[in-house]
Amino acid sequence: MCGIPSGVTIRAAARSEGGNVMCSPLVMEKVQAAITRRRLFGLAGATGAAVVLAPMGGAQRLAALQDGTPPGEPTVGATVEPTVGATVEPTVGATAEPTTGVITGPVATPAATPVGPSAIAVCTFANVQDLTHTASPDFPMFPGAQQMQINVLFSFEAGDIFYKNELILDEHTGTHMDAPAHFDENGVSADRLPVERLLAPLAVIDISARVATDEDAQLMPEDILAWEAQFGPLPGGAFVAMHSGWASRVNDRERYINLDASDTQHYPGFHPDATALLVEERNIVGIGVDTASLDFGPSTDFETHITALSAGKYGLENLANLSLVPASGATLVVGGPKHRNASGGPTRALALY
Repeated sequence: MCGIPSGVTIRAAARSEGGNVMCSPLVMEKVQAAITRRRLFGLAGATGAAVVLAPMGGAQRLAALQDGTPPGEPTVGATVEPTVGATVEPTVGATAEPTTGVITGPVATPAATPVGPSAIAVCTFANVQDLTHTASPDFPMFPGAQQMQINVLFSFEAGDIFYKNELILDEHTGTHMDAPAHFDENGVSADRLPVERLLAPLAVIDISARVATDEDAQLMPEDILAWEAQFGPLPGGAFVAMHSGWASRVNDRERYINLDASDTQHYPGFHPDATALLVEERNIVGIGVDTASLDFGPSTDFETHITALSAGKYGLENLANLSLVPASGATLVVGGPKHRNASGGPTRALALY
């Protein structure tokens, strides 16, 4: 009656206030979900096979499909050893043959923007580190911003057959992106950022020792130069993150925002001069901090925001776990927001290394 495909079973009775129960939106939602899951699993299986079989010759592919155990498949529990800091210069127009344990990127739809040579054309990794805090109604917000609300709309406890929340939140909640449009009237919004900028070599600059004795410490130009003296020039298209150790305070709002008696915030950030060096003399896609703002706490002119975002770069604030990733050699993956005209938004950030 409702166009339910054969083989799809509804295992729970839908509640209805009059009308056809079997044709209710709730039932149709379950039907669509069942179909979607089947298609997703089918696609995942096909994609997995394609990734493993792609590097093989025709005879190898056939043998692998018949045997069920493709040659070159990694042993369970084995670790892929990355080449730290290595770069591969791709030939423009050439198609790289992927190997097991290697991600070639950026990967996108056929309509994707062409990408030139990149320091992350081939990225091998053995570890994935989440750089994202869990957002919640208790997460420390920039003073004056609305706290997140999570309202339960449907729950198993209430007798519903599914679980669903309503979120009410400021765009700049938790680990989040500041798009160029946040501080630049003509800047691009987060939903229109070129996707190739969301995959970048990650450079982590550690100023935590200085922060231990100065809560208002800033990442300075000399910190960038010292990093380069140790690890070499910043890679093209890099994302530069400040590790100050401030993330350890995130579960204590008072210590994280750190207001004094005059309501001035105190925490580390990028100095505008360091930001200017990065956007004017280096090739970066953005900067990030493990604090509530790209600017240090006492700032009232937001010069670091203006310098970075007006140059078309994006920022990530409230990053987590920067102490757990290498200073050089990791790749940042940014799951940025994509709601219309976004000045920013909650973001899932990962480091591969």
